[in-house]
Amino acid sequence: MKDRTRRSFDKEFKKMVVELHKGGKSSNEIGRELGIPGDMVRRWSREYEFHGDQSFAGNGKPILSAEQREIAELKKALKEAQIERDILKKAVSIFSKSDNKYSGS
Repeated sequence: MKDRTRRSFDKEFKKMVVELHKGGKSSNEIGRELGIPGDMVRRWSREYEFHGDQSFAGNGKPILSAEQREIAELKKALKEAQIERDILKKAVSIFSKSDNKYSGS
């Protein structure tokens, strides 16, 4: 069994490949010249066509606009606040139960 390491390509390389593909070269021809699969060339071309300059963010992390980034941060802060609230509710109910046990003695 081959021990294959995953290759990574930078954004500029991917853009160059997409430009070659737009220029009329076939994806398989580009793939053979550069040592990459033709399917990868087609996928990069589709991604660039769909997302434009926001393509190829790397490591599965999308490039977000300022508004999208702010929304994501606010959602994260809201989730943390909700978790803290739930913890405090449980703590209050635990302490109020223990107060009732010993207050009647």
